[in-house]
Amino acid sequence: MTRYAQNTGVSIERSKAEIERMLSRYGATQFFSGWQDDPPMAAIGFRLDGRQIKITVPVPARDDTEFTLTDTGRERKPDAAYKAWEQAQRQRWRALALIIKAKIEAIETGISTVEREFLADVMLADGSTFGQWAAPQLEQIYDSGKMPPLLPAPKKTRRNQ
Repeated sequence: MTRYAQNTGVSIERSKAEIERMLSRYGATQFFSGWQDDPPMAAIGFRLDGRQIKITVPVPARDDTEFTLTDTGRERKPDAAYKAWEQAQRQRWRALALIIKAKIEAIETGISTVEREFLADVMLADGSTFGQWAAPQLEQIYDSGKMPPLLPAPKKTRRNQ
């Protein structure tokens, strides 16, 4: 099965600019993009409908054997390895642009809401996202079959002992 945009010629910069324009057109009031090498990931953030949203995208490392070796296991020349890695980066950014476009369009046409489309990516006060916070709890619910309490248990005091 082929990946969406696996052979795209659209640059990372052009995809980022497209995402930024799209978000601005639909009412975003802030935007950032960035990346890091360890662990390799790219990120965008924006404010939409009063919500801070951060989307992180895992990206392949430059030294991944997917890029440094050919399909037959032979070592690629550095420039060929870099081109293969860069192509994978461009593919990820095109896929991200497609996802955001679909979500924004669903919100704009009334099919969905900001919360429904971006809930996992909404930033919490500590800088984590709702998805990062909720995922371990969801795993615990599935493992135990029990829902956690909605509110923390009251602290025991002399009054309520």
